Amino acid sequence: MAQLLIVDDEAHVVDRFAATIDWKSEGIEQVHKAYSGLEAFELLQQISIDIVVTDIKMPGMSGIELIAEIRRTWPTTKCILLSGYSEFNYAKQAMLLQTEDYLLKPVKEEDLLGAVRRVRGKLEREWEEVVSSRRLTYTLKENLPLIRANLLLELLQGKKWNEQALREKMNMLDMGEGAAWTSFTLMIVRLDEHFLQYDAQDLSWKEYAVSNMAEELFGGRYAIWHAKDVHDYLVFLMTAKQGDDPVWFERTAAALQSAACDYLKSRISIMVGRRGAFPRDVHPAYNRAIAAFRRRIGSESELFMRLEEDDRTVGHVGALHGLHEPPTLIQLLEAARWDAAEDKLRSVFEAMESGETASQEHLLEMYFTIASAYAYTAHKNGRLLAELIGIHYERMTDGVPLRSLNHLREWSLLTLRHIQEDTARESRDTRSSLIEVIRSFIEENVTRDISLQSIADRVMLHPVYVSKVYKLETGENISDYVQRAKMGKAEFLLKNSQDKIYEIADKLGYQRPHSFIHAFKKALGMTPQEYRDRYGQ
Repeated sequence: MAQLLIVDDEAHVVDRFAATIDWKSEGIEQVHKAYSGLEAFELLQQISIDIVVTDIKMPGMSGIELIAEIRRTWPTTKCILLSGYSEFNYAKQAMLLQTEDYLLKPVKEEDLLGAVRRVRGKLEREWEEVVSSRRLTYTLKENLPLIRANLLLELLQGKKWNEQALREKMNMLDMGEGAAWTSFTLMIVRLDEHFLQYDAQDLSWKEYAVSNMAEELFGGRYAIWHAKDVHDYLVFLMTAKQGDDPVWFERTAAALQSAACDYLKSRISIMVGRRGAFPRDVHPAYNRAIAAFRRRIGSESELFMRLEEDDRTVGHVGALHGLHEPPTLIQLLEAARWDAAEDKLRSVFEAMESGETASQEHLLEMYFTIASAYAYTAHKNGRLLAELIGIHYERMTDGVPLRSLNHLREWSLLTLRHIQEDTARESRDTRSSLIEVIRSFIEENVTRDISLQSIADRVMLHPVYVSKVYKLETGENISDYVQRAKMGKAEFLLKNSQDKIYEIADKLGYQRPHSFIHAFKKALGMTPQEYRDRYGQ
């Protein structure tokens, strides 16, 4: 559904076209109004408009000037020009600005509808081209290295993937047959101190050069997948095309180190990890390698190391990886992903229950992490945790969650549900209050021209947000309620006052009685006079 903006300094023209045409049947979600070029330009800065219908001759900013600004700032917005002047000069300027249509006043409704239909058709064809498989395939190929690297970073950081979905995505990213990745060998490369002499651009070039060297040396026997991680290490995941040869792999890694020294005049340190099952072992193997890099290589440069099967750099105490790996509990709570947060907690509790990480210290670590996430969420929303969770806060102060794993699990899940329910209730209350304020503002100002921007200014929110929330909560557009309120006021005045029809039209913000009569007849099926004759006192 498209957004339409009608602009004319003759208010009755704007009001008539906005109120008397069934725009929804034409695929227009909402019609916005502006009575000057400057007002239209301000509205365009607030709301994404698809089609602009504008008069050419307006004080301040003319229609030609408005269209020029639209072309410069919002090139996908389509423009239709209205004019009472048939001179060729205006038409020529309109063509130069790639105006979609040029209609002479007085404009008939069917002519305007025809122009809007043509423009909507063009918009649809352009967006279909943007999302076409051909265009997307080309864009995908252009960005394949970056997309592949991002996917590898997700695996390194421990993101859980459905294995079939992962392999399908690998196939889509043209990584050979995803099914071929059954095992892998991890290699981590750190660019040492001499690389710090270079600026960001030169350093990127050096990193690219090292990656190309690795492709050249390993590419004949291994499929290579690489990315730069958060530690600025170059991480290479490799799977043998035929048979894995650890001796050849180490010798070739050493050759990479020598080539970097000889041809880049700088030193690199390399950690080669042990072979693992793909994709299950990617995250733990990466964590072990990073820990070993830190402990064994440290700040030394141009070192080479292989992480052995029985490597002793990793302690015997297990870590709560599932609790801290992304997305973290805080991130899930901020995004209101309640089901994912509960799944995360349950999986960590299951790991603790299995005995992998079941010490009192692990219980403390989990409690402090969960409690701090809950407190952070509450404080960020301007609430005290005690107010948010009630009795569950008292259990915290009494130390109940720390009595056992079962106590901690029960407290964590009950508190999570309580926060979820409170957040949902607050959201509903906030939206309901917003709708009440909007409707009160409309009813208080029904005799004025009410725009979406004026409503947004009243509630101090962005007009797009106001429009979307109102539609979500009520099922109708704000403009529908404005029109209904005006017609309700018109009915009251027709029944209970001696005002003339043109006086009532003027009170309701219509510049011309004709526009008011059209809108009234459309809403109630009869003219204002017919209504007064039937129902007036």
